[in-house]
Amino acid sequence: MKKPFVSLCPEITRAHALILMDWLEDERVTRHLSDSRSVSRFIAQAIDRTQMPILTHLFNQGGRFFMAHDRDDRPVGFVRLVRTGRDYEIVLVIGDHDNWGRRIGSSTIREGLKLAFLEMRAETVIAKIHPDNTRSLKAFERCGFLARSETSTLKSLSMTAGRYRRLLREGAMAEATDIYITEMDQSRLQELIELEHGPAVVELEHEIERAIVVAPERVAQDVVTMNSRVVLQLDDEEREVSLVYPQDADERSGKLSVLSDLGAAILGYRKGDAIDWVVSSRTRRILIDRLIYQPEASGDFHL
Repeated sequence: MKKPFVSLCPEITRAHALILMDWLEDERVTRHLSDSRSVSRFIAQAIDRTQMPILTHLFNQGGRFFMAHDRDDRPVGFVRLVRTGRDYEIVLVIGDHDNWGRRIGSSTIREGLKLAFLEMRAETVIAKIHPDNTRSLKAFERCGFLARSETSTLKSLSMTAGRYRRLLREGAMAEATDIYITEMDQSRLQELIELEHGPAVVELEHEIERAIVVAPERVAQDVVTMNSRVVLQLDDEEREVSLVYPQDADERSGKLSVLSDLGAAILGYRKGDAIDWVVSSRTRRILIDRLIYQPEASGDFHL
């Protein structure tokens, strides 16, 4: 069975709102969701008071709201991140009960943590769960959350930024294949991240944090490093690209910025690796077919 894949979409449409309404009318979904009635009422009011096709601004009042999509870009749940001081509370619902038991929840939590810690710069993320909601408790514990406090009606778990980054580096937070990065590429890319912003930067920082760092002389010759030229299979399309820094990017000649969706996706993977990744707002299957050129393999350690 394929590993679960989830992406979080910040754009909320009327179609999404109607799906949410259906989920919140299902007792199996709302059984342990303490504020399901108020959420359902809010959604109904949002739909009634505007005819706009995009409702994102309404759903982001008081927090950040994301629809969770599977690898086929179908909505399966939602994540809400609510700021309380320097911390964020995460609310997770997998509304499509056909996906229960497939670890979609764990994948969704990991995506939520990525945004909370690497984009919103949270210090701590808190989850408040009913003690009888064993499925959610196991999912959060599986992702590394630790018990914080407990009453007869509520169990509080938390994850700190430091613990999150440590788990990333240990490989405990990623469901994807190991990736490799050279010490020189790591240093240059970390400097780049400090100056840039946006979704691709979050993804790139996540990949750098979880990567296995090696000396340039010791990196395997089939790893995609910076300035490598590689042949990809993007779904059924073959593409030949070079992975470059933003200042060298030129899509017409196949020079792909590491800050682009596809560029951030392929860094550190090896020949034969296949990954699911969101490219231009939809999930694509990316296969690293072969490397035509790698600087380290050619002795070009200055690149």
